[in-house]
Amino acid sequence: MKIHRGTINEVVELSDLIPEFHKPHRHAEYEKRLSNVPHLILIAKINEKSAGFKVGYERDGYFYSWMGAVLPQFRGKGVAKALLIEMENWTKVKDYPHLTFKTSNKMRSMLTFGLRNGFDIIDFEKREPDSESRILLRKNLL
Repeated sequence: MKIHRGTINEVVELSDLIPEFHKPHRHAEYEKRLSNVPHLILIAKINEKSAGFKVGYERDGYFYSWMGAVLPQFRGKGVAKALLIEMENWTKVKDYPHLTFKTSNKMRSMLTFGLRNGFDIIDFEKREPDSESRILLRKNLL
């Protein structure tokens, strides 16, 4: 597996291949969030084929892992973990105190992934239906 810095175009193309993303963000939304703030776009490849991505940006003095996914055919191969490690290493070098991400209640695999990898639940946003409620997780990096 190889991980490299990616582009918004690569992420938008990959997002269209993720079955859980019913309305994936388009280029304009990425530009809006990533313009004028420190950010990181990572693309993972296995045998020269794009396998997943992770996108984050600075938000209120911490680093926010905003979007990420692994294509179904590459799940269970350590892609998400490798992308997380790469993002954590980058954020540590940049002296961010912690890494944060948000998931929905229905995305149980993301919730358990975060907990297994040292993240703590720090907040909960109630929504209807319950499956759409949001869970905020944080991992201290210091």
